[in-house]
Amino acid sequence: MYVLKFISEAKSANKKKLAILIDPDTDFSITKAILENTKKVDVDIIFVGGSLLYKGRIDECIDFIKAHTNLPIVIFPGSEIQISEKADALLFLSLISGRNPDLLIGKHVTVAPFLKQMGLEVIPTGYMLIEGGNVTTASYISQTIPIPSDKPGVAMATAIAGEFLGLKLIYLDGGSGAKNPVPIDMIRMVSNNVSLPLIVGGGIRNKQSIKDAWNAGADIVVVGNLLESNPDELQGLR
Repeated sequence: MYVLKFISEAKSANKKKLAILIDPDTDFSITKAILENTKKVDVDIIFVGGSLLYKGRIDECIDFIKAHTNLPIVIFPGSEIQISEKADALLFLSLISGRNPDLLIGKHVTVAPFLKQMGLEVIPTGYMLIEGGNVTTASYISQTIPIPSDKPGVAMATAIAGEFLGLKLIYLDGGSGAKNPVPIDMIRMVSNNVSLPLIVGGGIRNKQSIKDAWNAGADIVVVGNLLESNPDELQGLR
């Protein structure tokens, strides 16, 4: 329970965390550059995963990351094939914002015995897709409708239900490539009504968006290609 303990203790101490999401399909030369940039901006956690992978090399990607950093590596799986005992933990995502039974429990049953054998830290996570101004790969692949960005009450009620179901984290995600980040009023409403650590990602392209999400109650903010495209933007973040 090392990673969940790390996240929970940070929340209790009100220590905001920054995570970087790395797609296993990314060329390793680019991944190396991103990892070098994590040292400059004080990244705390590395998430690994993608909505749709073509190369199937998650083990190799994690090995490569481990060779260049000591940060905790957490799998953020886009499908049931994105598992690896080489990681430190895995977010066991239940897509509670949608009504696709395969992504609420179906795929989980298929992969659970393998995760049990691996001995990997598995963190039950309520995953909520939020409308980000365009159709993202995550919403297309999952065949679910994201929660409308102007319906913070729906997000709040969904997150509360996730906590009542015994999940350990809530993840609000605009999805990779989202035009807009998760709205601040939605982050605030969810944070004020659940006691679980709150992760927020998708559509975050600048320092101010990260700070705004933290100030609204996000405990972990996840950025994608920002460390590749504009690492200087994150200088002096904290």
